[in-house]
Amino acid sequence: MGGEGHLQSWATSRRGSNPRLESDGPIIVDIPPTPPFKNSGGGGGGGASFLSLVLPFDRFGAWSAGTSLGTAAVIASWYLSNIGILLLNKYLLSFHGFRYPIFLTALHMVSCSLYSSLSVHTFRLVPLQRISTRRQLYNILALSLIFCLSVVCGNTSLRYLPVSFNQAVGATTPFFTAAFSFLLTCRREHPLVYLTLLPIVLGILLATNSEPLFHPLGFLFCLASTAGRALKSVIQGILLSSDSDKISSINLLLYMAPIAAALLLPLSLYIEGDVASLTLRKARDDPRLLLLLFANATVAYLVNLTNFLVTKHTSALTLQVLGNAKAAVAAVVSVMIFRNPVTVMGMVGFGITIGGVVLYSEARKRTKNTTTATATNINTSGGNSSALLNSSNSTS
Repeated sequence: MGGEGHLQSWATSRRGSNPRLESDGPIIVDIPPTPPFKNSGGGGGGGASFLSLVLPFDRFGAWSAGTSLGTAAVIASWYLSNIGILLLNKYLLSFHGFRYPIFLTALHMVSCSLYSSLSVHTFRLVPLQRISTRRQLYNILALSLIFCLSVVCGNTSLRYLPVSFNQAVGATTPFFTAAFSFLLTCRREHPLVYLTLLPIVLGILLATNSEPLFHPLGFLFCLASTAGRALKSVIQGILLSSDSDKISSINLLLYMAPIAAALLLPLSLYIEGDVASLTLRKARDDPRLLLLLFANATVAYLVNLTNFLVTKHTSALTLQVLGNAKAAVAAVVSVMIFRNPVTVMGMVGFGITIGGVVLYSEARKRTKNTTTATATNINTSGGNSSALLNSSNSTS
């Protein structure tokens, strides 16, 4: 249990990019990638390989002894829900003619409100945590606003960009996380960590330059969504850092989703018009639309639920590394389904970006291990000095 607690605290410090600012778990749709998974079982400090977090096999190709069938099912559900929401959003917004990304996001929030209420109040998946202070309420309001902007921008970008390019841009989250962490908390990473950000940026530049379906507005929305996810993770670490403000991801969703829906529904009416009546008219012509919207809203909640379950069964670190693999898998699946054109240079650029994210993970692991080892040595030497001092005092 002690090792598990250590992994959890490290994961939350990664998310906020500040080890002094910790939150209680991942929050939603999109959690920034990418610390490596550190094995909690004694083996010499080795981290799990990238592939071993995509599939539950050990390095010799055998089914990992510590991986239960339930954990494998949870990871599979996580993949299905995360990739499914991307494909459903793309299909509705680009191919089905439902061109209302703000209203679609509002439906997601209404769905998350209802399902999270059932999870907490009826099924008691987690204990209910009440908002205890006005400060905590203001913090949740701030996170809800950033969350709204990020998700709306992400859904809007899918109107203009293929899922494969959307995921390539989303893989640059570590770059924005490092930037916001420095700007807001003045925390400096090791130079090696900043060096690994270069291939992330280089790869996305190559992919952008060679994307056949590039759309400037869609690209800007996608960048805004990626930056918003990174900003939310850093702000969450700052606002929910104290013990009294910490709250589980399911409880946070329980409070954030209704606030987000209340913000998005009026905005949708103002910008997109009378979407409800337009949706009903479309549904009369195509009854499948209501079924698609219901499925889409349900999967939106399942994304959050499986985020929580993966963290519960493994660790937040595993969840973040799985996010890297999800980007590549979602890109391949979307190309197979939607048949959007891709170029060799675009694939090379995406590969360089993913490679940069993996290098970033390794750099953070090495610098983290070095820092921990140094602190341990200092504490040990300090403890020995104190023991010697106490011994000499007692003999005198």
